[in-house]
Amino acid sequence: MSLDKKMARLRNLLGEMQQVVVAFSGGVDSTFLLKVARDCLGPQNVVALTATSPTYPEFEFEQACQLAREMGVEQIVIESNELEIPGFADNPPRRCYHCKHTLFSLCLEQAQKRGIDTVLDGSNLDDLSDYRPGRDAVQELQVRSPLLEAKLDKAAIRQLSRDLGLRTWDKQAFACLSSRFPYGTKITAERLRQIDTCETFLRENGFRSYRVRYHDTIARIEVAPDEINKILDPKLREELVSTCQQAGFTYVTLDLQGYRTGSMNATLPQR
Repeated sequence: MSLDKKMARLRNLLGEMQQVVVAFSGGVDSTFLLKVARDCLGPQNVVALTATSPTYPEFEFEQACQLAREMGVEQIVIESNELEIPGFADNPPRRCYHCKHTLFSLCLEQAQKRGIDTVLDGSNLDDLSDYRPGRDAVQELQVRSPLLEAKLDKAAIRQLSRDLGLRTWDKQAFACLSSRFPYGTKITAERLRQIDTCETFLRENGFRSYRVRYHDTIARIEVAPDEINKILDPKLREELVSTCQQAGFTYVTLDLQGYRTGSMNATLPQR
């Protein structure tokens, strides 16, 4: 199916809906979904719901609020402290299920208060190729995933976002900070702050694709392969090491495989 046909399919899917609540993080996928839903249904029939939590950096929240304002849609902001969800902080392999189940339950609650029948999320075709226990929560709660239904992958969403003039078209992929911890490692507010401090340094120094993975006293840094030489600049490297150590890490390592999504899933049994 051509990109134009997939886009037409997405518009048709959304056009069949009357009012929707969009789970909105301000990332590439949910921004694109919110924009198309707004264009198809009108701003008065679309609500963006954004959840704040210790796993969601402040700069991401601020960007989400700005995008919602620019689109002229109502935005609901709720607090969702995943660390208080039973079974989450211990970081089991199905951690993401607990998080998504709580998030989408809150979305459904807000939708019902407004008499809205449909909640949407930004899952896309690529999400089927990795371990995504959060998808179980989406299906259990009957949340719709129009991008997935239209068979749009991340590359297509970026291209279509660019065509629509969305500045998020080339935004780096973001996952909640909890994904930086090996399964079974307890997630705490302090450890999340450690990761956030180190990743803020990388972002502010112009890195595009990065993760700082938590391994007790060790910070394992992943950057895109074409950015590895940049991180080895003596002055930058020294500042990065200092930042990580001040954040509470003893050792700072560079992962030579480079950044890749879901690298913590490598420890799981083959599915």
